[in-house]
Amino acid sequence: MLFQFLDNKQECYKIFCEGQLYSDYKNDNLSHTWAPSSQLLDKNIEYAQIWCDGKSLSEVCPDHIKQRFSVVNEKAKTYLRTFYNAKINLQDVCFYDLVPEKFLLDFYEAKNDITRFVFENYQKPKNYEFVKNLLFFLKRIEERPLNLDLKLSDYAPKDGAARLKDCSDKISYNPWGTVTGRLTTNKNSFPILTLNKGLRGCIKPQNDVFMELDFNAAELRVLLGLLGEKQPEEDMHAWLGKNVFEDKFNREEVKKKVFAWLYNPNSRNKKLNQHLDRDKLYEQYYFDDKVHTPFGRTIEVSRDKAVNYLIQSTSSDMLLASAMKVDQALAHKKSFVSFCIHDSIVLDLSLEDKDMVEALKDEFSKTSFGELKVNLSLGKDFGSMKKIL
Repeated sequence: MLFQFLDNKQECYKIFCEGQLYSDYKNDNLSHTWAPSSQLLDKNIEYAQIWCDGKSLSEVCPDHIKQRFSVVNEKAKTYLRTFYNAKINLQDVCFYDLVPEKFLLDFYEAKNDITRFVFENYQKPKNYEFVKNLLFFLKRIEERPLNLDLKLSDYAPKDGAARLKDCSDKISYNPWGTVTGRLTTNKNSFPILTLNKGLRGCIKPQNDVFMELDFNAAELRVLLGLLGEKQPEEDMHAWLGKNVFEDKFNREEVKKKVFAWLYNPNSRNKKLNQHLDRDKLYEQYYFDDKVHTPFGRTIEVSRDKAVNYLIQSTSSDMLLASAMKVDQALAHKKSFVSFCIHDSIVLDLSLEDKDMVEALKDEFSKTSFGELKVNLSLGKDFGSMKKIL
């Protein structure tokens, strides 16, 4: 049964179903809707937003609904602007109590019609379950405010602290912000992915300490995994320095040489290609002018960028898959995953869960490409992280 969940905040929600609004509608037949809500976590529901790869309602709206949806959508924006100008905090009041019921009925009937159109005209993506679990994981992150200690006088003007003064204290990720699936943040989010390093110290743990986990040389280990090769236990760049470059270069020089070769299809290095057969990737993962990743993504891309997109996308999904496992391991614990940043996850760790550290690290390390070497860092704030392992 098709429905829409009107979710303003935890204690303020309604359900639109069969042309009616309900404040407490209990029906196990509810099965199809537009987008996930944290309150739908345990229900077996299909989400049209995932079917259309995160496109907006306006982007997928069929022609015969466009005019009707445009009218109600503009009304919704007008209401929100009015509340904003009146300085009404929608975290303190329920949006659905402030607008006419007739508007809600019209808006959600149009939304229902667009949702139905998507299910009738789009194909369910191969990575549907992965993306659904990811959305719920990201919503759990978004529901927890950051512990921010932002004294503007403590930071240099060049750090950009002033722009954080009226910023949200919550992180709202967009899993569809890039074609590869790497996360971006929404407009109303705390800018965790673009935050100047000089400002990281303003993010404090709610518990006792931050713990950061990341894969050692993630992209190169993904390359080995894609090729079906065994993962070295030692540092990846040290391994390449010894086996490919015969210890002629230091770690940083090895890193630069490897990446200069890896992402430039015109670059040739016979020894590197013996250990990392880049050409084999095209045979297995690039056809029909598309990259096909092990995580079920299909990305249209030119051949010269195919390896870059394949590795970037697979690395990101591998990290997120491990992050979700850690998140599940911490269910009902005081510690939690605070945020993901680029190629790492940061846990807000309580000392009462310190006995779990090794198990969490092990859980994170287990990937579809085998057990990978993991770096672990600790810090009293996000600006003072120190590598421990």
